[in-house]
Amino acid sequence: MFVIVVLKHTLIIKVLIKQIFWRPRGTNQLQHIPLELGSPIVHVSSVDPYLSILTVDGQVLTLMLRETRGVAKLVISKSTLSNSPPVTTICMYRDVSGLFTYKIPEDFTHVPEHFVSEHDTKTEVENEDDLLYGDDSDFKMPTLNPPPPKPKIYYNWWKKYLLDIRPSYWLFVVRDNSNLEIYSVPDFKLCYYITNLCFGHKVLVDSLESVTLMNSSGASAAHEANIQRQYEVKEILMVALGNHGTRPLLMVRLDHDLYIYEVFRFPRGNLKMRFRKLKHSLIYSPNVAGKIDTEDSDFFAIQERIIKMRYFTNIAGYNGVFVCGSNPHWIFMTARGELRTHPMTIDGEVLSFAPFNNVNCPQGFLYFNKKSELRIGVLPTHLSYDASWPVRKVPLRCTPHFVTYHLESKTYCLVTSIAEPSNKYYKFNGEDKELSVEDKGDRFPYPLQEKFSLMLFSPVSWDVIPNTRIDLDEWEHVNCLKNVALAYEGTRSGLKGYIAVGTNYNYGEDVTSRGRILIYDIIEVVPEPGQPLTKNRFKEIYAKDQKGPVTALSQVKGFLVSAVGQKIYIWQLKDNDLVGVAFIDTQIYTHQILTIKSMILVADVYKSISLLRFQEEYRTLSLVSRDFRPCEVFAVEYMIDNTTMGFLVSDSEKNLVLYMYQPESRESLGGQRLLRKADFHLGQTINTFFRIRCKLGELGEDKKHLTGADKRHITMFATLDGGLGYIMPVPEKTYRRLLMLQNVLVSQGAHIAGLNPKAFRTYKSWRKVQTNPARSVIDGELVYNYLHLSIPEKMEVSKKIGTKIEELLDDLSDIQKITNHF
Repeated sequence: MFVIVVLKHTLIIKVLIKQIFWRPRGTNQLQHIPLELGSPIVHVSSVDPYLSILTVDGQVLTLMLRETRGVAKLVISKSTLSNSPPVTTICMYRDVSGLFTYKIPEDFTHVPEHFVSEHDTKTEVENEDDLLYGDDSDFKMPTLNPPPPKPKIYYNWWKKYLLDIRPSYWLFVVRDNSNLEIYSVPDFKLCYYITNLCFGHKVLVDSLESVTLMNSSGASAAHEANIQRQYEVKEILMVALGNHGTRPLLMVRLDHDLYIYEVFRFPRGNLKMRFRKLKHSLIYSPNVAGKIDTEDSDFFAIQERIIKMRYFTNIAGYNGVFVCGSNPHWIFMTARGELRTHPMTIDGEVLSFAPFNNVNCPQGFLYFNKKSELRIGVLPTHLSYDASWPVRKVPLRCTPHFVTYHLESKTYCLVTSIAEPSNKYYKFNGEDKELSVEDKGDRFPYPLQEKFSLMLFSPVSWDVIPNTRIDLDEWEHVNCLKNVALAYEGTRSGLKGYIAVGTNYNYGEDVTSRGRILIYDIIEVVPEPGQPLTKNRFKEIYAKDQKGPVTALSQVKGFLVSAVGQKIYIWQLKDNDLVGVAFIDTQIYTHQILTIKSMILVADVYKSISLLRFQEEYRTLSLVSRDFRPCEVFAVEYMIDNTTMGFLVSDSEKNLVLYMYQPESRESLGGQRLLRKADFHLGQTINTFFRIRCKLGELGEDKKHLTGADKRHITMFATLDGGLGYIMPVPEKTYRRLLMLQNVLVSQGAHIAGLNPKAFRTYKSWRKVQTNPARSVIDGELVYNYLHLSIPEKMEVSKKIGTKIEELLDDLSDIQKITNHF
């Protein structure tokens, strides 16, 4: 049974398999219309005041709601749609964008303008110097008959978007041969005709514009018929999204694919428009659960016709489309005009969906999951979905520098700074520094001095916890912040989390740099009345000056590792004091330290990376291996692939380089040299990494162990240009398949600005490199373009690399599932 709500007339129309029930407005009598169509109804599409129904054998019937003398009646419209070939799916559409038109308005063919006389707009006061001495232009003798002033031209191009568009109604029909027909309603005139809709071409063209000169050959016709049978159009949906419905989108669903087309103006043809294919990250997968095995062919046909693309309005203030299936997605297009797709993996497979608005659930929705359980939910309103990932902005009114999470107290520790003008500076007087104060008046622009603070941030209220702010000394800058696990006798495991801060006093070039190591414990106290979040406070454990600037901090086996000047020290926390255990001399400037077990990875600002090892029983810190090439390192991180570990480095030349420690290799000089195993030119400077385990919830139990995803980590990165991305290891078979796909796609289609992606992604360096590029990295943006190719192009590419389309789609889908954390 289908339930349709006609808003304008506040009618509820129930469509059964062979009849229609409805209750007219103002009456309590339930009326019904029997339909003798010879076949049950399987699909319904409605737009006020029209209602179209589709039967199993492909018949289309349209009903219109007419109101005469205050009485509403459902009238069967005389449809002239033929039943050959049979219709497979329909969609009724109400256009308010003005793009479905037989003639483009003049306002869109030229820039509108109007003229205004200079005398009407001359309001500025004349300059006295020009009156006395004349202006800078050449002197001209006044004439008795001056020419009339030239009117000024003002362009009012924006007014064309304020015109009232008269709504028009259209019926979209897809037949068994995958041809799309667009009929005007209510006269049912064929206005647009698209052949082979299932192919997924980049641009859909009206076949009524041209005349076929000759029939296609028998082999090509048989090939097209085979593709049409294999890739049948299951459902279409035409919706008006964007600002006031000015962005019509055509969504086409196949068995394992989903196309999204956008309408744009085109000067030729009957209807002055065409359809352009949009790129999206949605990989559609049909439902696995909920299928009913039955011998009744009619009931099975009805089960297969359940619509999966559900249009909704005003869910958390958004309009869009929800796509049901085993990989359900939200599709939004707000007034900004960007298409956004967000997965909903919280409950797995979704069988059916509908918006739901109630007092207890305002602007919500309901759906059935794979267990046929009804769930009612809402979208969190504090998140913005008009982005690639759902985001929430929290204003701080200051500049954040570092943030770390304290697991025991479940709070964030935040380092911020505020720039304030200062008239003080330190100068060197021969023996020590001397504070000098300059007073140059209120109009003098004094330089800005950053003042750093340390505070606790609550993930509950997303605000700074009151009375936890610690202001650091003047001229003291924070270089690093880390949550370290140090040995502590009071806990069972022997380790306890502390907040470690490394600072430096920036007095100037003439004064020797000194820094401090600050160690804080986050304790629980009695909260203040009415402020339950104030139960957490800082407790200072250690704060002492060091011999140089503290540039990096970490922990190894319960010991604190710090980079102080040109040395790396290992400390032991005893009685609220740090006792030195071991040290080693390093290169120029160590700015990042990472540890795993007893291994310490050190990043230098000019001398690349080094791998150290700490032996607790001997209290020895030794150099294991390093990279001999000079490299300006920006960030480092480990890459974990089961039992294999690599060292990922980003440099100042916008490259990603993967190093590995392989002492058995001949090129490693007995393990003294780290080997470069992969490199990739990203084109953006990466300044931070973090690792996260692969997401296993969406993968089946067989694929978890088959692909090894349960023992693999994703390395996420962020760039200085504001970009986010990830790099992850893949199995050997997947890598070989995607590598062949990448090599074919390099020469398959046109690229952005005509740039070759293979040449752009090659390792770049201003120094002369003696070795060849290692490559060994798949360009994800390039291989994901395979999803947006048409069906013939996909078949051609898969044939070139000797594989199937399904295998490539499974590889790309699995990668998307295990990285789909946000």
